[in-house]
Amino acid sequence: MPGQPPSPDADPLPEAPAQARRFGKTRDALSMALLEDYVELIADLQGPTGAVRPVDIARRLGVSHVTVINTVARLRREGLASSRPYHGVSLTEAGLALARRVHRRHRLVVDLLRAVGVPEEAAEQDAEGIEHHVSEASLAAFSRFLGRSA
Repeated sequence: MPGQPPSPDADPLPEAPAQARRFGKTRDALSMALLEDYVELIADLQGPTGAVRPVDIARRLGVSHVTVINTVARLRREGLASSRPYHGVSLTEAGLALARRVHRRHRLVVDLLRAVGVPEEAAEQDAEGIEHHVSEASLAAFSRFLGRSA
């Protein structure tokens, strides 16, 4: 109920600087999550030409063509992709490296969720959110739990 003091067994609030760091990490992850989703998808869709049509990206992500064009512009500014009219979008070396990191992180999160009994489809869906927010320390712990080298 609003205005009520927290229950005696509630966790105390962290110190302000610690809480601000946590929220800052989340904001940064949200900003980067979109780019990560795009580079991962583009890497998965790249064919022999190495380029992906924006319409194919839009269809797979369930967004508009304009949204894809705007996000591709951001990928270009970040040095993760290149594009030319009528030639599609392709990843730069930096974009490919990011796509590989995101893909490994995704697989690790899915494998951990599956190892603890989460059904395949739920694990895939949940990993789409978790993969962007999980720390390197947690990923290392997941790897150890699964008996993999980090």
